[in-house]
Amino acid sequence: MSKIIKYVFYDIIRNKIVLGYTLFLLLLSIGLFNLSGNPDKAILSLLNLVLLTVPLISIIFATTHFYNSYEFIELLVAQPINRKKIFLSEYLGVACSLAGAFILGVGVPVLLFGASITGLYLMLTGIFITFIFVAMAFLASVITRDKAKGIGIALLLWFYFALIYDGIVLFILYTFADYPLENATLVLTALNPIDLGRIIVLLNLDVSALMGYTGALYKSILGSLWGIGLAFGLLLLWIVVPYISSSSIFSRRDL
Repeated sequence: MSKIIKYVFYDIIRNKIVLGYTLFLLLLSIGLFNLSGNPDKAILSLLNLVLLTVPLISIIFATTHFYNSYEFIELLVAQPINRKKIFLSEYLGVACSLAGAFILGVGVPVLLFGASITGLYLMLTGIFITFIFVAMAFLASVITRDKAKGIGIALLLWFYFALIYDGIVLFILYTFADYPLENATLVLTALNPIDLGRIIVLLNLDVSALMGYTGALYKSILGSLWGIGLAFGLLLLWIVVPYISSSSIFSRRDL
């Protein structure tokens, strides 16, 4: 299993797209810290970048890689190796390589120019988001053998969580504005890993003061160490659920 992970990892880190992804994040992160006199402002700008770019690159690259590696996966399945181990090795190889690219591209500039607890939360959020959307990519890939459909499903998942979901939440809040929706807003936040990651970082930038009573509620629940642990626990759940679902489908299907 470790040999498969190493092979996938070393194969991906030599990929020009991953190298370009790393360089893009690195140059943009350094540029934001140099242009902004306040590290918190740079981290806030990086947060918007992370929550849009990282999920998109992760889900598209992982989906494409899975389909391109289909012959290699079929060869492994023909060997006396458990399918779940093959699938886990592929997942960890892809997720760890993309997470490593994120750490080099964003984590290093954050440590050099804006080392703080907020910067640490930004790095952790980006790593979790990477693992989450790679798991979603693998789920989209095992649902259908058609590469175009798989990439289409992956794009729809990103579009839903990055853009559509926020519109749905705003519509609900506007429609039921006369009712107390603070607790419901917390539940809705937990149902979107991107929003959850955004709240984790924003609360440590003291932006919650601009969010009214709901921001104060976020602060009271997620502002403590226990609350931060709960938030990252929910992000971990977002990794586990799509991964287990995709692994179960992969184990049963005919290749």
